[in-house]
Amino acid sequence: MNLAVHRFRKTLRATLCGLSILLGFSSLASAEHQAGHQSSESKYVELNRIGDPAEVLEVKSEPSRPLQSGEVRVAVLAAPIHPANLLQISGNYGTAAVLPSTPGGEGVGRVVETSAEVAHLAVGQLVLITGGGTWREEIVAPAARFIPLPDLGSPSDEVIEQLSMTAVNPLSALLMLTSFVDLEPGDWIAHSAANSAVGGYIIQLAKQRGIKTINVVRREGLADDLKSKGADVVLIDGPDLTAQIASATGEKKVSLVIDAVGGETFSRLAASLAHGGTVVSYGVLSGQPVTFSPVMTIFNDVRIRGFWLSKWFELASVQEKQTAFGQVIPLIASGALKANIDSRYSIGEIKQAVTRAAQGGRTGKVLLVPNRDSH
Repeated sequence: MNLAVHRFRKTLRATLCGLSILLGFSSLASAEHQAGHQSSESKYVELNRIGDPAEVLEVKSEPSRPLQSGEVRVAVLAAPIHPANLLQISGNYGTAAVLPSTPGGEGVGRVVETSAEVAHLAVGQLVLITGGGTWREEIVAPAARFIPLPDLGSPSDEVIEQLSMTAVNPLSALLMLTSFVDLEPGDWIAHSAANSAVGGYIIQLAKQRGIKTINVVRREGLADDLKSKGADVVLIDGPDLTAQIASATGEKKVSLVIDAVGGETFSRLAASLAHGGTVVSYGVLSGQPVTFSPVMTIFNDVRIRGFWLSKWFELASVQEKQTAFGQVIPLIASGALKANIDSRYSIGEIKQAVTRAAQGGRTGKVLLVPNRDSH
């Protein structure tokens, strides 16, 4: 595996040097659906209007077209449904969806055909799919859109599914954990939505670094799963959250807060910070505005930062992208970093899939598995 990872890092470096990864959730425009013609057809999800994802998404078919110079044909094996996808489809995200388009921010696939000009990808190779438009059975695109994965032999469905979630949640967790505060082993952090996919990755990455975690959730029954990932303390959000955190840490303040909920949760977490501590906001699951007293900034020098992965991809250097991918992909491929999976659906079941993804009380991520039999 070490040799495979070494080869992967070399290939990743070469790929990212020629790749401008703008991994927003804006999807591939319909130009990719234009046909040359072959006999087989593949299904894809199309978004033509903004609204409730279960109502506005359509399943369509198109004939497979011949490859053009520099292109690759990839069978999509797994692609996650993220909250950001649903928010953009419904018109509630930071960037507007392209219409018409195919949603989907990331995925993993297997190369099934390459044009003669493509030298760094081979038929049968597993690749990460970047650039969006992954809710489809087949993608034909320039080779630069695909990041080759290390040789994993015959990976299980579980490994393939975990790899499909590489480019969004684990990268977000890694970057929020490492980009804002220089944490040392033994330091405490606190984060909300700890049972989310991002939350699970934060727990695992922190554990690997010896960082202690206060894991805040909004319902009972989640502690066992979070502690199995490495969580130190699991707390239920409420008016006494700041006091709960102080008790759990023995009055030791936390160095970093990562919040996805907003509203009063944000304020309670911020109040637990040490002098000069930082709160990083990356979501507003509560739908409520943040209440924050300037007193915290004046007398405790609390810093407020925001994190949006799409903007990071836009601004980060090739070296920064290479370093981030180089850290998370080997961990996921080896099984050292993973997320819970709630359910799996085909492309034809997209309405059921997005309905499930929007429901509370799920046990993990909802995946599309367009070519389950071809893994």
